[in-house]
Amino acid sequence: MVSLVQVLAVIIVVLIVGLVLSCVKIVPQAQALVVERLGAYQDTWGVGLHFKVPIIDRVARRVDLKEQVVDFPPQPVITKDNVTMQIDTVVFYQITDPKLFCYGVANPIMAIENLTATTLRNIIGDLELDQTLTSRETINTKMRASLDVATDPWGIKVNRVELKNIIPPAAIRDAMEKQMKAERERREAILRAEGEKKSTILVAEGHKESVILEAEAEKQSAILRAEAEKEKRIREAEGEAEAILKVQQANADGIRFLREAGADEAVLTIKSLEAFEKAADGNATKIIIPSEIQGIAGLAKSLVEVGKDK
Repeated sequence: MVSLVQVLAVIIVVLIVGLVLSCVKIVPQAQALVVERLGAYQDTWGVGLHFKVPIIDRVARRVDLKEQVVDFPPQPVITKDNVTMQIDTVVFYQITDPKLFCYGVANPIMAIENLTATTLRNIIGDLELDQTLTSRETINTKMRASLDVATDPWGIKVNRVELKNIIPPAAIRDAMEKQMKAERERREAILRAEGEKKSTILVAEGHKESVILEAEAEKQSAILRAEAEKEKRIREAEGEAEAILKVQQANADGIRFLREAGADEAVLTIKSLEAFEKAADGNATKIIIPSEIQGIAGLAKSLVEVGKDK
């Protein structure tokens, strides 16, 4: 049978093993352990394997070093022009000093919430409603800077602050919706007027272009008609000149033929009279005949009369 001493020895061994194992601590990544010895701060353990003294040392707090997000409920704030609205914020923070985080403030999250509310009221109190609605980035920057300074003694770094939602009163929202509707209608009227203006300008430019093209076509047509008339007159003049040249050439050929045939001066003179006779058949009302031809003409008339008497 197992004696009582053996049982007690086994129990003691188990307790010792359990106690030793409880003194072995493994700290995972992005975490830290705050260790106290006899109630006083002893050390902050980082990532890795650690051993503590049994009974004397204890782990006071396990701290998460990752960046954390806390969403606070809407806070009532009053603007500079006495408009009450609800604003809820989101704060991104990270613990940088586990010791200060454990011993700097009793409830860090509640402290950050209250600090955020008071800081937000101070900033919004200096802005009017329109500035509050259009200056989110400015408000975020001011709040982050103020909270970062205030939470530094607590071992907390505020990385970012965002205004999640801004809720004006119902009457203000209705007025804003009406204003936005009127603005949209005004922009629509402006766009319609600009479209009509552009359309009118395009129509006028098209009409102007059409008139210019018609004038250009008329000008080109007139030029072509003038050139055709000019060409016609040139050809008519060339034809008349060619006809006169041929007549003169025929006369010259006739005179040359008479000379070659041995015609005397009298024959040539008679031929000249025949030429004047043809000229007199035209529209001329007055013909000047040289004196030599007049004498020969008289002689010819006398010969004709003598011939008649015989």
